[in-house]
Amino acid sequence: FHDISNFMCHSMLGPFQFGSNVNFVVGNNGSGKSAVLTALIVGLGGKATTTNRGSSLKVFVKDGETSADVSITLRNQGKDAFKPGVYGSSIIVTQHISMDGSRSYKLKSKTGLAILCFIFNFKVDNPVSVLTQEMSKHFLQSKNEGDKYKFFMKATQLEQMKADYSYIMETKSRTNDQIGQGVGRLQDLKQHYVEKEERYKSIAFVSEMQTNLEDLKHKMAWAVVNETEKEMKPIKDSIDIEEGRNEKYDQKLNEWQVKVNEAEEKYKAIQDKLEKISEEAQALQPQCVCLKADVQAKRKAYNEAEAHYNRSRTELKRLEKDDEQLRKRIEELKNSADQVSESEKLERQKKITQLKEQLKIVHDQAAMMVQEMDQFQQAIYKSKEEHARLKREELDVKQALDSKQRHLKELTDSKTNRLKRFGQHVPVLLEAIEDAHRKGHFKRKPIGPLGAFISLKDAELTLAVETCLKSLLQAFCCDNHHDERTLQTLMSKFYPSGYRPQIIVSRFRNEVYDVRPRSVHHPEFPSVLTALEIDNAVVANCLIDMRSIETILLIKSNQKAREVMQSNRPPKNCREAFTAEGDQVFERRYYSSDNTRPKFLSKDVEAEISHLQEEVENKMAQLSTFQHRLRSIENETRQNEDYLNHCRRQQKELQVEIRNTPLEDEAQENKYKMESVKRDMEQQRGKMEELKNILRVAEHKLEEIKEKLHQVEEIASPVKDELNQADLEVEKSKHHWQHYEEKQKEHLASIKKLKGELAAKEKELKEKIAQATQICPQRIEVNRTVKSLDTEMNRLRDKINSERDHHGNREEIIKQLLEAKEKYQDAEGKVKNLKKFIKLLDQIMTQRYKMYQQFRRCLTLRCKLYFDFLLCQRSYSGKMSFDHKNETLSITVQPGDINKAALNDMRSLSGGERSFSTVCFILSLWSIAESPFRCLDEFDVFMDMVNRRIAMDMMLKMADSQRHRQFIFSKSRRHQEEEED
Repeated sequence: FHDISNFMCHSMLGPFQFGSNVNFVVGNNGSGKSAVLTALIVGLGGKATTTNRGSSLKVFVKDGETSADVSITLRNQGKDAFKPGVYGSSIIVTQHISMDGSRSYKLKSKTGLAILCFIFNFKVDNPVSVLTQEMSKHFLQSKNEGDKYKFFMKATQLEQMKADYSYIMETKSRTNDQIGQGVGRLQDLKQHYVEKEERYKSIAFVSEMQTNLEDLKHKMAWAVVNETEKEMKPIKDSIDIEEGRNEKYDQKLNEWQVKVNEAEEKYKAIQDKLEKISEEAQALQPQCVCLKADVQAKRKAYNEAEAHYNRSRTELKRLEKDDEQLRKRIEELKNSADQVSESEKLERQKKITQLKEQLKIVHDQAAMMVQEMDQFQQAIYKSKEEHARLKREELDVKQALDSKQRHLKELTDSKTNRLKRFGQHVPVLLEAIEDAHRKGHFKRKPIGPLGAFISLKDAELTLAVETCLKSLLQAFCCDNHHDERTLQTLMSKFYPSGYRPQIIVSRFRNEVYDVRPRSVHHPEFPSVLTALEIDNAVVANCLIDMRSIETILLIKSNQKAREVMQSNRPPKNCREAFTAEGDQVFERRYYSSDNTRPKFLSKDVEAEISHLQEEVENKMAQLSTFQHRLRSIENETRQNEDYLNHCRRQQKELQVEIRNTPLEDEAQENKYKMESVKRDMEQQRGKMEELKNILRVAEHKLEEIKEKLHQVEEIASPVKDELNQADLEVEKSKHHWQHYEEKQKEHLASIKKLKGELAAKEKELKEKIAQATQICPQRIEVNRTVKSLDTEMNRLRDKINSERDHHGNREEIIKQLLEAKEKYQDAEGKVKNLKKFIKLLDQIMTQRYKMYQQFRRCLTLRCKLYFDFLLCQRSYSGKMSFDHKNETLSITVQPGDINKAALNDMRSLSGGERSFSTVCFILSLWSIAESPFRCLDEFDVFMDMVNRRIAMDMMLKMADSQRHRQFIFSKSRRHQEEEED
């Protein structure tokens, strides 16, 4: 079965289903007959040159296409089938040819193409299997006897056998040359070996010293092991001693942990007691405030009544004085009136009446004036009070405005330098600290501000953390008091007295305290310690020491904070909590925060700046309102004071007019006033007594409350002292616990270090033992030291080196001897092996050449016999003459009876006779050369009808006799039609 696509000039040829014996491929010229045979050659692995149609496979790809494909199905049946149980009844070979001339094949079986061709005896380049037109023209139609001989040799594969024989003989010749060279080199190597052997014999006496040195090396190896084992013993003893102290440190730690717990319990009890006392004081405080206000109000009322009484008394004295002066004046007037005439008396009487009426009007005006003056006085008093209040509020607003403007400037500056959020002077202070540290003024460089090393995991808790840590965010930490004093000196250059940041002295540690035993753990809310990301262990330890941040919870919701801290018992180890709004929550107390925004730790600086700018604008607007209101009140107060002064002047004028009234009436009026003032004084005296009694009662109650507060404070004072003492005991116990914890850590670190040293020594010991075992597998008991062994080894080495300087290096001589011996023996073996090989090859090639000549003689004889037999079928006679020496083949043929004419050379024959003779020659070769199929491409092109028919009959007869072979004949359609006609 044959299938071709895009091959040569054909897009598609086939599929062709060939028969098992004889097949004819018939078609016009250019129809693809030769392409089928060419595809068969290429498809079964033949080279492009074998087809005589190109030098590369890419010429077989049709123009305009990128590839060509050839598919061939091979029958795998019968007695010669190759493993049909594994590979099936047929094997399909598909060749894919690319434009670049490369090819790939795909087998629908489990073996390779080359193996298949070998198994099935495919020889597509053998003209006996596939005879193309070009091959036929070159060999068969050629008149050169040498070409015919080559065709015979190629068809019978004798050419390949001859080429193999020639290659073997060339190889033999080259091998003989190598043997000749090897023999000469072998003599040189033997002489070199003898020289090295003589030199080795001359240094035999050094061997004894070398043996002694080797023995010392063995001892040295195990002496090093002994010394390493001795070095390990004190380390093991130290580890045993140190591990024996573990119990002591554990006991001390447990002992001080108990004391810490007791001290904390005592502190808690005293704190609870103090909180109860504080609650009592807080409960009394509102009463005290109320009573103070009540006493002040009653004292004010009493003072006002007393002032009113004193004014009445003063008024009474003045009236009594005026009355005495009036009586004296009236007496004087009476004495002078006796001397006045009657008409003057009437006139005076009439004038007195008019003056009385005017006096009444003036008195009414004076009364109204007094009321107005009181009203203006009250208005002025209220205005001044309002003015004072507004002044205080204005001052508060100014202070708040200044604070917010400073904060706003710090935030704006922090956009370029974050450290300015902690104060304008912080960056230059840090530069000064760095410079002082470089100059060696600090033992250890101070750390701060602490807030610069802190960041929050949850931004919503920023205000809570700031409210909790407060001024600690701006604080600095020093390792020792010397550094503290140096830092104070630096700070005094940038901060005024009383305003510098806090300095905390605490020993620097590179690890954060292990506070897990005393930390608060809540499943829902973090502690301050766990909510912070702290970049420096010293900062974390400082906050733990100063604020106990591991015991403070952060709870966003105020209500949830009250539930956790106050509704139930607070979580274990929890002292207090802070909410997201900054409120502080204790077990029995709750303090609201004054702050509404974070100042130092906020990450969103732009939002804080925007918020502060709004607050500053609001404060400035509020300040403007206050200032406007103050100016209004000041104007109103000035107007009231001016009007009051005007009223006072009018009052004085009225009093002058009243004084000018008749003396009797004035005296009478004065008496009425005196009586009125006396009655008023009596009333005021009674009211004073009443208010005085009320004031005494209020003061008594206030004194009682004060006494109670004093008693509570007296009780609280020793409790506070006890609390401070308990706090000191807690700190002292913690300090001792931490001291022993550090000691234990140092102790464990020491043990770990010793164990590390021991492990290193053990590893070193194993290495030493391994090295010693390599040097001397059996352990040797050595009593000598490494130093003494080393001294003796050096002495021996010096002696051996001295001998070597005289005779040469023994190891080098032995090495050279062994190398010379090895080279000589190796060369000698190679020469012997090559001689044996040449001898054996001569025997084999003599035998093989005889067999080759015998095989060639046999094939020649068989070819002659078959050729004569085939010629006789047409009554031809002929002769094939082989000249193997000159590599020629001459064929002579005589048509008709052999007795009638002499044999003629094929060149004297007609075209048809010569083609018939050629067919006989091909059939002769078919008879002596094996192949599973035979292919002929237009073999009858030069034959006439008669010879073509005879030749075809002969081929069909041979095909019939060889039913196991497949025959494929390519014929022109014209010749086929002529035969049919």
